[in-house]
Order: sequence, then C-alpha cells, then structure tokens
Amino acid sequence: MKKILLLLLLVSGAAFAQKPVFTTAKVTEATVYYNAAALTQRATAILPAGTSEVVVKNVADYLNESTIQIGAPENVTVLSVQFTRDYITEYEPDEGSPALKKVRDSITLVTKEIQKVSTQKANELKTIELLDKNQQVSGTQTGLSVAELVKLVDYYKLKRNELNTSYNTLTEKEQKLNELLQKLNTRLTTNTQKEEKASQGKLVLQVMAEAAGTVPFTISYLTQGANWVPFYDLRADNTTGPMDMMYKAQVTQNTGVDWKKVKLTLSSGTPNQNNQAPQLNAWFLQLQQPIEKALQGQFAGVQVDDKANELEEVVVVGYGKKRKDITGSVSAVVIENQLNVSFDIDIPYDVANNGKAHSVSLKEIKLPATYRHYSVPRVEQEAFLIAEITDYSKYNLLPGDANIIFDGMYIGKTRINPNQTADTLSLSMGRDKKISIKREKIADKSGTKFLSSFKEQTFTYETTIRNNKKESASIILKDQFPLSTDKDIEITMVKDDGAKINADTHIMTWELKLQPGETKKIRISYTVRYPKDRVIPNL
Repeated sequence: MKKILLLLLLVSGAAFAQKPVFTTAKVTEATVYYNAAALTQRATAILPAGTSEVVVKNVADYLNESTIQIGAPENVTVLSVQFTRDYITEYEPDEGSPALKKVRDSITLVTKEIQKVSTQKANELKTIELLDKNQQVSGTQTGLSVAELVKLVDYYKLKRNELNTSYNTLTEKEQKLNELLQKLNTRLTTNTQKEEKASQGKLVLQVMAEAAGTVPFTISYLTQGANWVPFYDLRADNTTGPMDMMYKAQVTQNTGVDWKKVKLTLSSGTPNQNNQAPQLNAWFLQLQQPIEKALQGQFAGVQVDDKANELEEVVVVGYGKKRKDITGSVSAVVIENQLNVSFDIDIPYDVANNGKAHSVSLKEIKLPATYRHYSVPRVEQEAFLIAEITDYSKYNLLPGDANIIFDGMYIGKTRINPNQTADTLSLSMGRDKKISIKREKIADKSGTKFLSSFKEQTFTYETTIRNNKKESASIILKDQFPLSTDKDIEITMVKDDGAKINADTHIMTWELKLQPGETKKIRISYTVRYPKDRVIPNL
C-alpha cells in the first residue's frame, strides 16, 4: 500500500514538474470606456493529457485581476489563474522571429570580428614602434662595418613596409566591418519597429485536459490603460442650409499591448464607478453658538468677481456700503441603453501602444439648424454666429470639443455640451466679421448735474449694427443698465429703444432682422441720482 501511495505521489509530482506550455495572446476585441478598456484576447496551446501549466504572454501590463475570465472547451478545466509581470523560467523560449534572430546573430559575429581586427592593428602598431626604437639604438652603436649597416637598413625598410601594408589592410577591413555592423543595426531597428512588441504582463494558468490536443483559450479582463474622448467637425457653407457634423473619437491606449485589427467598441459608461444607489438617512438640525459681530463684519466686504465675456447684473452701491450678493458616412452602429451609449465600429482598427490619440470616425449627421447672431457690445463689439439645434437628444451627442469650418474656412473651436435641460442646443460657430457692430457713448447726451444735495449723472450709448452679408441676418443684441441696492441711489431708464428688460437683472434684449447692407442704430439712456458727497466706484 505504501509503495502504491509513493508511486502516485511521484507521478503527481512529475506532472506538476513538467515544462510549462507557452503561448502568446492576440487582442481581438476592445471595448473602450472613458477611463478603462475591456479587452478580449485569444490564444491556443498544445496540451498533453492531465494537468499542465500554461503561461499566456502578451497580456496588458496592468489589469484588474478580479475581472479576469478564461474561456476554454468543455474537456479542459481551468484550475487557477494568476497574473504576473515577473515570470522567469529557463524553459521560456527566445523572443522574436527567426529573421530577427538571424540579424542578432550576425551582429554578434561582426562585433567579435571587429574586436579581433582591432587587436591585430594594435599589435602591428606596437611592432612598428619597437622596430623604430631598435633602429635608432642600432644606428648609435659604433664598430659596424659598411656592409652590416647596409644589410640592417635593407631589413628595416623591408620589415617597415610589410608592417605598414598589414596595418593599412586591417584598417580597411575594420572600416568595412563597421559599415556592415551599421547596416545590421539599421535592419534590426526596422524589424523591431515592424514587429508587434510583447508586453510584460503574463497569465499563469493551471489547467487539466481530458485528452491531449490543441486547445483554444478566450481571455477577457479590464485594464486602466486606455480611454477615449468624443470630438466633432462642424461644417456649414451658409446660414440657410443644414450643418454637417462629423462625429469622431480620439482613442488612446497605453496597455502594453498593440491592438492589431481589433473589433473596436466605444462606450460612454464608467465600469469602475460606484454602482451602489445612494440612500437618505434622517436629517437632524442642531443649534450652534451665534457668530460674533466682529466676524460678521469681516465677511461683509467679500465680493464675487465678474466672469469674463459675460453680461452680468451690475449693482451700483455707494462707497463704504455693502454690495448685494447676486445669484444669478456612418462607420459605427449606435447602441443606446438606459445607462450609456455605445458605438460598434464596423471596420477593424489598429491602435498602437504609444499613448498617442488615434482618430476614429463614428458617424456623419445632417443637423437641421437655425442660425442667429448674438452680440453683447458692452463686453465685446463683435457678432457671434449661433447655430440652434432642436430635438438634439436623438443624435446621442456626448460632451466634447468641436472644430468649426464655415464657408470652407477653419474658424476655430467650440464646445458641445448636450447635458442640459434646454430644448434647444446652441452651438457657437465663432465670430462673424461681416456683421459690423460699434457701441459708443454720446457725449452731448451725457453729463452731470448738481441738484441741491444730490448729483445726477446721465449716460447715453448708441450701438450701430450693419449687415455686410449678401443674405439677411437675425441678430440678438444685449445691453444693460445698473441696479441699486441703496435707497439713496435712484436709477431711471430714460430711453430703452423697445428693448425687452429683465426686471431682476436689468439686462436688455433686442431681436433684430437686418437685410443685406442694412444698418440699424439702438440708443439707450439712463440716469443715476445719488448724494453728491458720496462716491460710486463701479459706476
């Protein structure tokens, strides 16, 4: 009985001590998310019957081990899976193709030959130096006959010529070998660049096969080394026709594995996001000690900075008073579900493992657009062309940057943000230089009056708009006049020129329609009355 048990242990140990089976996985499918990628790879291995260790090379350098899934035939059982970047064994075969190995072997031989020639040259040079030194010593000796001296000179000349010829031959040989070595290194670099580079990541599988044979494996896992962002090309030839939108993606991957001819899917989902739905607990209020008046005074002077290039509510205050706080062609199949949007690319793609953005075309859309011009001359005396898109949710747009090409010219970039509650998506198409706008203060209609203890200032501005285009233009014009938070400051609108005025913000809006070559003028005037011994710094 002991002999049988010992025999079984020896057979079992021999099975586990056998050489591991190596195979290389190829990426066949990649689903790229905003911050990760789900990769599917395939590999085959020739397995004996029984238990084997399979080392799958060329998987991602870094991956989420809890997401690894191994698919195998029914007659093969995967006992365990381990991910590693440090698998070292004497059984691992040499990397590279036979052609690449031949080049490397040639480089080794040529390098050795160059070292050999270099040594021979050094020996010849030392011999020449020794010969020259001995000739000088012999020439200084006395007692030599003329015949002996002639014989010595002839020997020196013959030996010197022989050594020089050998040295020159070795120099030419060394030069040719260096040229050959340079060519071999160039060929090696070219082959290495063409060859698909293997990653450091490996999967070590313990498997049990019922019978010997070739076994296919399907490997899938999640890795953080990839992402994509949407971007767009917006093209419009005029303000009367639809807009052409090219929906694109920039895919970047640095997983350690080159993607060659993969089926690519782009998803707006976030696989690593916390998927636990939030819950509300009871909300208890507690009393605290009141804030000291001195501390309250420190916060009284806090002001909110105005945003650049935005028309905001202006609040006129007296010097030393508190300011009021104001809150004021299709190449992808689109799959939409309740949580995200996916794009299945219908052609295989190559995405190199270099961290650089690769452009992928998703689809081309004809967008029915209504074009209007928008201008805030108080901030910037130019007109901006705005394209308004209705029912935009059906296009599955995602937030991203867009290139603007209008009338065949590159205008610049804009930002598409479909995550809003408005029914209309407004896209800024850039500045339209063919709409001229000028806002200036009318000096003879503005001025200051002193009335008893009050000062009254009148402000009059005139905005001139001219349409230099060959077609009519709709323009939304905005301006404003200030608000008062102090009862001693009175603001009166004198002339609004038919503007729609927001009572809360005092922002004025005009909707204008200008024919080709037409010019319109808008004039506003208001007065500000306040005590003459006070100062309004932001008036």
